[in-house]
Amino acid sequence: MILVTGATGNVGGELVRQLAEAGQPVRALTRGDAQGGFPPGVQPVSGDLNDPASLRPALHGATGVFLLPGYADMTGVLAEARQAGVAKVAQLSGSSAGTGDLDNAVTRYMIHTEEAVRASGLAWTILRPMAFMSNTLQWLPQLNAGDVVRAPFAYVRAAVTDPADIAAVAALALTEDGHEGRVYPVSGPEPLAPADRLAILGRVLGRSLRFQAQPDDEARAEMSAAMPAEYVDAFFRFYADGTLDESVVWPTVRDLTGRPPRTFEQWATAHAEMFAPA
Repeated sequence: MILVTGATGNVGGELVRQLAEAGQPVRALTRGDAQGGFPPGVQPVSGDLNDPASLRPALHGATGVFLLPGYADMTGVLAEARQAGVAKVAQLSGSSAGTGDLDNAVTRYMIHTEEAVRASGLAWTILRPMAFMSNTLQWLPQLNAGDVVRAPFAYVRAAVTDPADIAAVAALALTEDGHEGRVYPVSGPEPLAPADRLAILGRVLGRSLRFQAQPDDEARAEMSAAMPAEYVDAFFRFYADGTLDESVVWPTVRDLTGRPPRTFEQWATAHAEMFAPA
């Protein structure tokens, strides 16, 4: 039995689907009352990653766990997993963890998460993906309103990654031997700037979309209304100051799955209906 945390999220949802299609027993963790909507055979369970003790029923009988990063007591969560007899953990992290920059709030919680899983006594695999292709969904309100997208960090190129590819790597780590103690960077097949992604999305949707670079001061104000200041500072250090390079294309997906990573065009085509006008 594999427990997938964040089971309604971008990566977790894909992992639940892939494991279920492969015939693996899966539990899908949600906060509050467990909800349906999962593939047949998937067992919804409830629990709160900020409350390790609440995870005991979900962990009972689990042999593997896909774990999200950055919760209040990652050491406690992992201790509960070990106590329950879990053998493997696939730990989602982030590409910035490799920089070791503890002054950056986002990097810091990734590093602390990795430290906890390394010290847990469990067989672990750490996944460090580049930026998600699904972050493009942040543009939905603008696309519903018209054909212009204003976005920050216009000149930053990233080898954006399909969450389904991250899930595929996680599935292998949890169902095969030989991945223990490995750190896997996961990327898409090419570095793209925001304008590149919008151009591809426009072709897929058959729309003439236009990109406008958002000034830093406007972007900072908008981001500050949605997240803590330390995270806003972290993203500006990554992308405005250039402390994080996510443009590198890694061979991980091809090496592990035997196929190339999915392109942004493939992701956009698969999710085109989500961009249909409301």
